[in-house]
Amino acid sequence: MSSGSATSTHYDEASKKFSLWQVVAASSAGTLIEWYDFFIFGSLATIISKHFFPAGNDLAALLSTLAIFATGFIVRPFGALVFGRIGDLVGRKYTFLLTLALMGGATFFIGLLPSYETIGILAPVILVALRLLQGLALGGEYGGAATYIAEHCPDGRRGFFTSFIQTTATLGLFVSLGVILTVRFALGEEAFTSWGWRIPFLLSMVLFLLSYYIRVRMQESPLFAKAKSEGKTSVNPIRESFGNPENLKLVLVALFGAAAGQGVVWYTGQFYAFYFLQNVLGIDLIQSSILIAIALVFGTPFFVFFGWLSDRIGRKPIILAGCLLGALTYFPLYYAMHSIKSPEMTGELTWIQGALLVAVIFIQVLYVTMVYGPIAAFLVEMFPTRIRYTSMSLPYHIGNGVFGGLVPFTATAMVAATGNIYAGLTYPIAVAAICFIVGLIYLPQTHTRKMWDET
Repeated sequence: MSSGSATSTHYDEASKKFSLWQVVAASSAGTLIEWYDFFIFGSLATIISKHFFPAGNDLAALLSTLAIFATGFIVRPFGALVFGRIGDLVGRKYTFLLTLALMGGATFFIGLLPSYETIGILAPVILVALRLLQGLALGGEYGGAATYIAEHCPDGRRGFFTSFIQTTATLGLFVSLGVILTVRFALGEEAFTSWGWRIPFLLSMVLFLLSYYIRVRMQESPLFAKAKSEGKTSVNPIRESFGNPENLKLVLVALFGAAAGQGVVWYTGQFYAFYFLQNVLGIDLIQSSILIAIALVFGTPFFVFFGWLSDRIGRKPIILAGCLLGALTYFPLYYAMHSIKSPEMTGELTWIQGALLVAVIFIQVLYVTMVYGPIAAFLVEMFPTRIRYTSMSLPYHIGNGVFGGLVPFTATAMVAATGNIYAGLTYPIAVAAICFIVGLIYLPQTHTRKMWDET
C-alpha cells in the first residue's frame, strides 16, 4: 500500500468513530467561552481600575489594571508547560476539561470579588491571583484544542478545519463586547459602572457548564489514542521538547519566525485599537465597542479563508505577509484614525466618521486573520504526536502571551512617557518586522506534511 493510501485508510478508519464537524464545533465552542472569560477583563479594564485601586490617579490605576491584564498573558507559557506535559502524557481531552474548569471558576470569582474600598489591598492581590489562574488555564487550553482538531483532520485540509478554532479568539472578544453592551444598555451607565460590570463575569458560570457538558462527551484524539496504545507517547515531553537541540531549534523558529509577530499583530489590531479609540480619540465605551464589533463581524470570515488558502499555497507566505503589512502600515493607519476623529473635534461621532473608523480597524483585523488563520495548522504540523501538545503550546503562548499580551500595557506606557500618541506603535512594528525577517530565512513550509503517516 502506498503512503498516500495508508494515510487515507488511517483517516477513514478514525472518521468512522468521530464526526469531524462535531469535533470542530465542540472544541471551538469551549475555546470561544474561554476567550470570552479572558477578554471581558481587558474590555472592562477602564472600569475595573476604579474599583480595585485607590482613587485619585486614574492613569496609574489604568496602568496597574493593564499590568494585571498582562500578567494573565505572561503566565500563559507556564500554563503551556504544565498542561502541555499533562496533555502529552495523559491525553488531550482530560487536559482541556481541566483548563476549562480553572478558567470558568477564576472568571466567576472575579465577578464576586469585593472592591478596594471594602477589603483594601487584598482586592488587587486577589485580582492578580485570579488573573494568573486565567492565564494558566488559557495556556493549556489553546494547544489542547488546536491539537485535538488537527489530530482528527485529513492531510491537505488541516488549515481549513483548524481555522475555525482560530475564529474563537476574535469571536470571544466579540461576544464579550456584545454582553457588555447589552448589560450596559439594560442597566444604564451609573448602575453598570457601580456594580453591573460584574454580570459579564458571573455569566461565565453558565457558559462554563454548557461547554463542559459538550466536551465531556468527546472522545480522545485518534492519533494520540493510537500512539498511546502502541506505547509511543513521550515519557518526559518537556525534556524531549526543549532538551533535544533539533526540536528546540524548531521551537525557537516557530516563536521568532511566526508566533511573536502573530501575537503583536493580533493585539494591535483588536485590543490596542480599542484602547486608542477610548483613551486617545476620546470615544466612549459604547461607541468604541460598536466600532470594534462591526469590524470583527466583517473580518471574522477571513480567518477561514486564509486557513483554506494556506492548504494550497502554504502557511508561511500568508503569516509573513500579515506581519510585513502591519509593520509597514500601522503608523499611517493610526494617523488616519486620529484625523477622522481627534479629541479636539467637538460633537457626536457622525456616521461617516464611524464608517471610516470601521474601515481602518477592519484593515487591521484583516492582518490579524492573515497571521492567525493558518497558525494552528502550522504549529501542530511542526512537531510529532508524542510531544506535539507541549512543543507547539510554548512558542504560541510566549508569542501571544508575552510579546502580544504586553502590547496594551507597553504601548500605553510609552505614550504616557513620551507624550507622543503614536509612540506605542513602535513596539508591535519592531516585533512584526523582526519576525518577518527571521521567518523569511528560517521558517519551513509545513502544509504538505502527512501527519496520518505517523500511525
